[in-house]
Amino acid sequence: MERTWSVTYEELSWAELSPGEAELVKAAEAAAQKAYAPYSGFPVGAAARLIAGEIYTANNQENAAYPSGLCAERVLLFYLGAQGLVPQIQALAVYAPKLSHPVMPCGACRQVLHEYQQMSQNPWTLIFAGNSQRVYRFIGVDLLLPFAFVWRPA
Repeated sequence: MERTWSVTYEELSWAELSPGEAELVKAAEAAAQKAYAPYSGFPVGAAARLIAGEIYTANNQENAAYPSGLCAERVLLFYLGAQGLVPQIQALAVYAPKLSHPVMPCGACRQVLHEYQQMSQNPWTLIFAGNSQRVYRFIGVDLLLPFAFVWRPA
């Protein structure tokens, strides 16, 4: 049996983002400026807005003992997870200044995004941006990883 999978997302200009979404992307952009990326030279920033409006940021952190580093998305989500704040996430933005198109999360980050969103009551708004006039906006993580690994202990 053949099946088809499709992805629905929006490709927008920065001007089409809501003020709150633009603020979140700007926070991710500022976080990228503080990334520790001396080996790849590829800084990335991430920002999450909680339901109450607070914004938390993080960035990628590399290490000479590869693969000890982490992507910006996982640094941010693991911090929020350690604080018990994941269920309060409403939106997440990721920004990579060296790309001329919107950045997309790696497979490991997609898996973490998928699992962590399951802790929330509503799908997250996800915005991906680079050094271009276009951004991608997704509603929910499921579209990023249609065949996510799911395991529930007995």
